[in-house]
Amino acid sequence: MVSLVVLDLIGTTVDDGGAVSRALRTVVEETGAAVAEEDLRTWAWAERGSAISALMALGGVQPGRGVVGQQLARFGTVLADSWRTGPPHEIADAGRLFEQFQQHGVRVALTTDLDERTVAPLMESLGWWPARKHLIDTVVTADDVTTGSPAPYLIHRAMERTRVIDVHQVIAVGDTPVDLQAARNAGAMAVGVLTGAADLPTLDATPHDRLLASIADLPVLCWPEEPGAPRAMG
Repeated sequence: MVSLVVLDLIGTTVDDGGAVSRALRTVVEETGAAVAEEDLRTWAWAERGSAISALMALGGVQPGRGVVGQQLARFGTVLADSWRTGPPHEIADAGRLFEQFQQHGVRVALTTDLDERTVAPLMESLGWWPARKHLIDTVVTADDVTTGSPAPYLIHRAMERTRVIDVHQVIAVGDTPVDLQAARNAGAMAVGVLTGAADLPTLDATPHDRLLASIADLPVLCWPEEPGAPRAMG
């Protein structure tokens, strides 16, 4: 029985065209650090403060705490500006999928390591919040936890807010290795999707329960008895 589906935001339910990675590069390069593409791919999945600090060091700049904090705040501004010129769009008709979940009695939570100030305009532009608030039970942001993924706290806070107490009734879905690690750390079913930053070999090398092409394939896990449900990749 599935009571709650916890969905990562960027790359899992929302396609932002790589704006998050570009914003990360911008705020690091503003410090005078050089950002190698390989380093950016490695750190794009990490908690933002840690990523900025690591990329600064790799790029030859000492990551002082004050500078990292300043650029972390700047990250949200750069990202919001990028989204205004190139608005993100939902993946796999996510809004319709939310409606299916609700009709089957499955609660829906969105989680992100972005802060609420950054996420709120995005949700509004997608028409998900507050216009279709009834389709999403809660949105958990970086402001709601002390540590982001791969810590389990985003998922556990979603459980707390939706009053789901059994981790075995939770599916946590994401597009990066740290999303899968967070799901495992939370005790939930760890499901990877191939619509975001990580490719199949990368996700397959990370401990997981299932890999899917996209969130459109989630019904096979939530209500597999229905005919025509797609097959999971394994």
